[in-house]
Amino acid sequence: MSILINKETRLLVQGITGKEGAFHTRAMLDYGTNVVAGVVPGRGGQSAIEDRVPVFNTVKEAVQATGANTSVIYVPAAFAPDAIRESAAAGIPLIVCITEGVPALDMVATYAFVEECGVRLVGPNCPGLLSPGQAKVGIIPGNIAVPGPVGVVSKSGTLTYEAVDALTRLGIGQTTIIGIGGDPIIGTNFIDVLTMFQEDPETEAIVLLGEIGGDAEIQAANFIKAHVTKPVVSFIAGQTAPEGKRMGHAGAIISGGEGTAQEKIKALEAVGVSVARQPTDIAQLIKEAMDARAVS
Repeated sequence: MSILINKETRLLVQGITGKEGAFHTRAMLDYGTNVVAGVVPGRGGQSAIEDRVPVFNTVKEAVQATGANTSVIYVPAAFAPDAIRESAAAGIPLIVCITEGVPALDMVATYAFVEECGVRLVGPNCPGLLSPGQAKVGIIPGNIAVPGPVGVVSKSGTLTYEAVDALTRLGIGQTTIIGIGGDPIIGTNFIDVLTMFQEDPETEAIVLLGEIGGDAEIQAANFIKAHVTKPVVSFIAGQTAPEGKRMGHAGAIISGGEGTAQEKIKALEAVGVSVARQPTDIAQLIKEAMDARAVS
């Protein structure tokens, strides 16, 4: 069973006529995702992607006309907070914001608004989600994934793809792959996703991909110790990063000795998580963990 998205997902694309929006909407449609609407102010009544998707002026209109239950956002950073708020106000249960470069200060108020509306935000600055064989929401390549028993949650984009490809090559499929994003303020964190994977009966093991900066992985380790009974394998990116060096993501910076890879690896290993030293080791560690669980 997948988490968050599946064959019942009815997807709305905000920014569908932009270069990125159009490109990735076509890929999501080709994967089999049920894209029911696009939203571009001023273009209501038109259609997009070779007339495959109707376009509406507002999210509210699109929801009323199509029953969309998920939104994915491909709009510039300056407009992304308003796009998130519009979907939240329209009551869309799951909002996925791909946009990078959204100011953290803007996200403080936006996150509070999303919480107030009682809906879930994934991102911003994330690759989205993929439930193999069911639905693709975002930019994760569909061709590297196959259905199976491993849930994948990651702060990174390309590292996610590398890990999933390695799992697939070893014959290990995935239930859902979710990129939560690496910004300091995001809508869905490791603990949220670990909770969903723990409760999903078809997820037998979990891959957690973290990176330097912040304490999200340490919080995840504490949660795993208390609540997760399934095998967890992790990798922490940035193990050779010098202190104070910003590493791509706004959240990936070591400050005052906190947030180092070594600190996170120690915390994860202390609660029984197998931590790979190289990304290429993740798939083999998952296989070993699943084999050991099957024997016991």
